[in-house]
Amino acid sequence: MTAGRGGERGQRRPERFYARVKEYEGRAAATEGVGKDLVNQAMIRHWCEAMGDSNAAYEGPGAVAPPTMLQAWTMGGLSGHTDRSDAYEELFTLLDGAGYTSVVATDCEQEYLRPLRPGDRITFDAVIESVSERKTTKLGTGHFVTTRMDIRADGEPAGTHRFRILKYRPADRKPSTRSLRPRPVINRDNAGFWEGVAEHRLLIQRCSGCATLRFPWLPGCNECGGQEWDTVEASGEGTVFSYVVMHHPSFPAFSGADEPGPYAVGLVELAEGVRMVSNVVGVPADKIRAGMPVRLEFLRTDAELELPVFRGSEG
Repeated sequence: MTAGRGGERGQRRPERFYARVKEYEGRAAATEGVGKDLVNQAMIRHWCEAMGDSNAAYEGPGAVAPPTMLQAWTMGGLSGHTDRSDAYEELFTLLDGAGYTSVVATDCEQEYLRPLRPGDRITFDAVIESVSERKTTKLGTGHFVTTRMDIRADGEPAGTHRFRILKYRPADRKPSTRSLRPRPVINRDNAGFWEGVAEHRLLIQRCSGCATLRFPWLPGCNECGGQEWDTVEASGEGTVFSYVVMHHPSFPAFSGADEPGPYAVGLVELAEGVRMVSNVVGVPADKIRAGMPVRLEFLRTDAELELPVFRGSEG
């Protein structure tokens, strides 16, 4: 009987903890937050350059900001957030104290109510919308926390941003004797690209209507909306436009004897003018620089997968 009562108490602990964190639903996560910058053309330009979005609506007189920048105007930047509520901090302290110390973003949803224009002052309120029951995922066990941010531009409703994270306790993992790179998602829109990779060819889409090159592969042209296209083969020459260096967490599947890590993920500008994301190899991570020339090569990661990467040179 004693063991039975102990087991029952053990089952109740997660229920009691969930009841505590659920009390935070509906409480403010941020109140009367103010964006650190007005909506401005410089940030719009940087965003469009990084995304490769050349839509004319985002430049010149009468320009608007890309709708997907909605959250960007509310972000704390390197100096962090100063508008988070006590309730928000308390919830995360509670989760940390229960061992759910790791965090991963899982998804976001946005609703747009009006365009954002240069000069708009962004203000916002946020609420802790929901805390899930305890869930077990491949990463570990924890709780999904969803916050909803209501964003205003010069006092007018501009959009809603829902952001969901998992606060979790990492699962115990058995050592693996074989770590494979994640498989690319191949669908009808990009199958031709991967067929080219299998032939050691890097193919770029070209609109049949306006001849605009585009990458990554898309079903239609961003420039003219045309649905017809053919391909051109990239020369393989390019330069590093931007990059990040991954130090932590460590993913054995991305490291090997020749690239033990840390490893670099580069945004490479091809000679043809389009940009693509891939690994920059052959150069120590601390030696990679924007503008560094790189050359395409194909890396076989395992018996079933070959990927385009770019080899840099310190010379």
